[in-house]
Amino acid sequence: MEMNDNILDNKEEEQQNRYKDIFKENMRQYQRIMAYYKCALMEVETKFKVLDEEFSLAYDRNPIETIKTRLKSPQSIVKKLQKKNLPQNIQSAEKELSDIAGIRVICPFPEDIYFLCDCLLKQDDVKLINSKDYIKNPKPNGYRSLHLIIEIPIFLQNEKRMMKVEVQLRTIAMDFWASLEHRIRYKKNLSEETLRALSKDLYECAEISAMLDNRMEVIKNMAEQNQAED
Repeated sequence: MEMNDNILDNKEEEQQNRYKDIFKENMRQYQRIMAYYKCALMEVETKFKVLDEEFSLAYDRNPIETIKTRLKSPQSIVKKLQKKNLPQNIQSAEKELSDIAGIRVICPFPEDIYFLCDCLLKQDDVKLINSKDYIKNPKPNGYRSLHLIIEIPIFLQNEKRMMKVEVQLRTIAMDFWASLEHRIRYKKNLSEETLRALSKDLYECAEISAMLDNRMEVIKNMAEQNQAED
């Protein structure tokens, strides 16, 4: 077993080196493009932080719990290009992939998700490219989240550049479920029978999480209503 693990580790290391070699010839260009994506993430993160602060002042509570950002690794970029049968270079990645830069916004309640989405898309420098509502229409495994692909400008020294960013909005419960589901499902050496049993249990957990979200939102609205009447 240990020998097999070592073979797998060596293969993974070789694969990672191969991914890096793909961008090696144009490393400066790759680094420049990734810096642009990083700037785009900062722009979108700032937009959400401003909305959170404004909402807090108006309603004395925050619609955002946490914000997480990420840039795809060279390995992930190449794998996705391979999966789509696209040329494996940075030009193809920038043109064809819309999720190189990603931001995940974690909210206390489902209504916060749609409030933030509406506020973001009303901004005149934000262009919606695509949206997928996995909250109203969950994936078969129970996954819930609101996904947006947006395009925003970043302003460089001598140019304005349009950049795509993937935005995911989830509740705390949705994020908790998705994080654990990913860890459990991608464990190695699980039998087909075990995977089927896990899928069933995970789906049931997703349904319970959704009910919890809805129940907590009802309780919150009741509390706010009673406070207003007082």
